[in-house]
Amino acid sequence: MSRYLINTLRFIGLLALQLLVLNYIRINGYINPYIYILFMMLLPFGIKGWVLLLWGFVLGYTVDVFMATPGLHTGATVLMAFMRPTIIRMSSGAQQSENLFEPSLSKMGINWFFSYSLSLVVIHHFALFFLESFSIAQIGNTLLRTLYSVVFTQAIILLLMFMFKSGSKSAERRAL
Repeated sequence: MSRYLINTLRFIGLLALQLLVLNYIRINGYINPYIYILFMMLLPFGIKGWVLLLWGFVLGYTVDVFMATPGLHTGATVLMAFMRPTIIRMSSGAQQSENLFEPSLSKMGINWFFSYSLSLVVIHHFALFFLESFSIAQIGNTLLRTLYSVVFTQAIILLLMFMFKSGSKSAERRAL
């Protein structure tokens, strides 16, 4: 299957899951899972910076339109897209990521993927919740919401990655 088709299906699937299911999960106002950002995490390593920022804008803007949050998700997702190359360099080194096409649990390992995804989820969620409150006086509440939502979002992301990792492993075995 073409990488463009895979990324298009991933974009639509994650957005549908976010908008139709996960937007209705709000536990005590502190836990809000946002897994649509997994799309940005799984884009190829070699993607150009302006394309990455454009994808971040389109993804965030689409969520903003459906959630009626003017610019909050767009700002947080573009910031995450901007920080992604730095996080990749910090977590893996340039020589490791040059040999692989895209980040994945099966190719990079659980430790690498966990630190990579956790960093990006923290950046996104803190920016989103800070933009939402837009107040230093609410920093305690913002940090608490960020902490709880990061834990919940990270758990869902890892669960999804493990679900799809087992399918890709069996496909690799069949190909050999």
